[in-house]
Amino acid sequence: MIDDFTSELLAFAHSLAEESRSILSRVSDSAPTVSIKADDSFVTRTDREIEARLRERIADRYPEHGVLGEEYGAERPGAEYVWVLDPIDGTAAFIAGIPVYGTLIGVARNGLPWLGLVDHAATRERLAGVAGYASWFQGHRIQCRPNVALEDAFMTSSNPRFLSAEQLAKVLSLDGMVRFTQYGGSCYSYGSLARGRTDLAIDAGLEAFDIFAMAAIIEGALGKVSDWSGGAITLDWRGEVLAAGDAGLHAHVLTQLQDHGGGVVAGAGAR
Repeated sequence: MIDDFTSELLAFAHSLAEESRSILSRVSDSAPTVSIKADDSFVTRTDREIEARLRERIADRYPEHGVLGEEYGAERPGAEYVWVLDPIDGTAAFIAGIPVYGTLIGVARNGLPWLGLVDHAATRERLAGVAGYASWFQGHRIQCRPNVALEDAFMTSSNPRFLSAEQLAKVLSLDGMVRFTQYGGSCYSYGSLARGRTDLAIDAGLEAFDIFAMAAIIEGALGKVSDWSGGAITLDWRGEVLAAGDAGLHAHVLTQLQDHGGGVVAGAGAR
């Protein structure tokens, strides 16, 4: 049984998602004003408006909590509970009008992914989850697809141009082992894994706000998320991520990644 505080935080996360969806719905039919950040990634006025509003709501409701967001950085990152925000994950898709972008709302507990929600305003779909407990899509309980052999697995990955040469070689090696790889999809791909539609997701060049919400949802759906060496995803982490539908497949892929060439190199690209 989920406790009262967790239920309260989930309900509040849903209310934040409604705020984000309202803002995105208002601008969805117009071409956004685009800027280029120092890391060469896209940002729009809408990204900043959403994050500013969510941070305002969190500060009013939980002033003792921390916040880490893509657009406005970290406040109280050492707090027991830290809200981890990506106002529009998949900004390039948002700019192009491709409806795989979403607002990511995560909560770290003691520095690790714990509670997560992703809202896809364009398709009016929402996932939520609590690591180690449960996850939901459109309010219905979901679970990752278990016991899938690597050769039968459906894998997803973001744009290969965001990978270093060494990272790309590792991903292409896995591509040759799985049944099929779908490139692109942003956070929507990770939601598909949590829903049991895919089996693996592999990316690099990410930061905590890119993956915390999705990690909580996947692990609530009995999946496994780590870096490419099997290490934990933490608030100060940056680099590669591997998500799998179950621990056995995850362990198998980790072995393949370590067997393919030398050490792991952090990605330099932006989403």
